[in-house]
Amino acid sequence: MSRIGKKPIPVPKGVEVQVNGDQVSVKGPLGNLQWGLSPGIQAKVDNGVVTLTRSSETNKLKALHGLSRAEIANHIVGVKQGYQKNLEIMGVGYRAQAQGNSLTFTVGYAHPVTLALPKGVEVTVDKQTLISLKGIDKRVVSQSAAKIRTLKVPDVYKQKGVKYIGEVLRKKAGKAGKK
Repeated sequence: MSRIGKKPIPVPKGVEVQVNGDQVSVKGPLGNLQWGLSPGIQAKVDNGVVTLTRSSETNKLKALHGLSRAEIANHIVGVKQGYQKNLEIMGVGYRAQAQGNSLTFTVGYAHPVTLALPKGVEVTVDKQTLISLKGIDKRVVSQSAAKIRTLKVPDVYKQKGVKYIGEVLRKKAGKAGKK
């Protein structure tokens, strides 16, 4: 039983939600987003509240019910407030540089690494080591941050690399010297 899927989604002021068949479109002050509902999932908007129902009790449809509810709720928050992910580059000589819609990294490789960001993601770089990603789609912003992090995952011994701000890294002790 999907407890998340059953919860109604309140629609704040300034946000419009429209259901056209299997498409749910959310429009707000920051932009527009759409989500396609899976077959067997229906959405309804009544009195500023979005509710989702499913046609059967199969396990796959139960999972899609909760997923659809979570995605629509994320879209509503995204067009109203937006999402932000912050990353930090740690290491001597490690840095990033924003050039339009792409980032160029110097993170210990023989050559700089350039990464193009998807449409809808804004990036700012402070002090060459702090990266801030902003956008209205939580999925796209989080995926972009994860892709940046995989360029140089923090080392467990020296802790050099790209990490999320607030992420706690576990440092391992090095090899003990022979006596």
